[in-house]
Amino acid sequence: MLSKNCRVQFITHYNDSYTYIDSARLALEGGCRWVQLRMKGVDEQQMELSALVVQRMCREYGATFIIDDNVALAKRIGADGVHLGKCDMPIAEARAMLGEGYIIGATVNSFGDIVEYLRSSRPNYFGCGPFRFTTTKQRLAPTLGIEGYREIMRQVRDNDIDIPLVAIGGICKEDVPWLLKAGVDGIALSGSVLSAEDPIAEMRSIVKMF
Repeated sequence: MLSKNCRVQFITHYNDSYTYIDSARLALEGGCRWVQLRMKGVDEQQMELSALVVQRMCREYGATFIIDDNVALAKRIGADGVHLGKCDMPIAEARAMLGEGYIIGATVNSFGDIVEYLRSSRPNYFGCGPFRFTTTKQRLAPTLGIEGYREIMRQVRDNDIDIPLVAIGGICKEDVPWLLKAGVDGIALSGSVLSAEDPIAEMRSIVKMF
């Protein structure tokens, strides 16, 4: 089970009003205490400079700081961990580079993906999705919906798998109660918070649900 502070996760994004760094600040001000820095398509220097800024903000708020994909950067700056997609570095290799003190998350889309990971490695949590269509991620896997999560969580329980599962992908505030009833351990949000009229208030109201 994820600790209370880690059950609501924010993945950085941007729009016409806010930068990646702005988005992290808004989430933190809204009470989120887990931020994953995802900046697809930027060069390494820009990524590192942004990572250092977001890491400093997370430390000020006592929040967990995760970097998407970039294991070397996470180790270099001492982030709390990394999140790895299905096409990224294998978990076992990342663990060998980082050691046991780092958090490693893994992306899954089905119970079969979970089983496949557990044959060779053990992440600290699974990011499972997408819940519905989202424009914040390229190469989108098949959407799951509430019934998809119910079935995956049933299989997780039946097989005594104790690794937390976080729902991700197009989730908005109205979905949270239904996802929790489906049995997920946490949720990850991005664009729905940033596009709200008041992103800080939106995040604050979601955090209160937990």
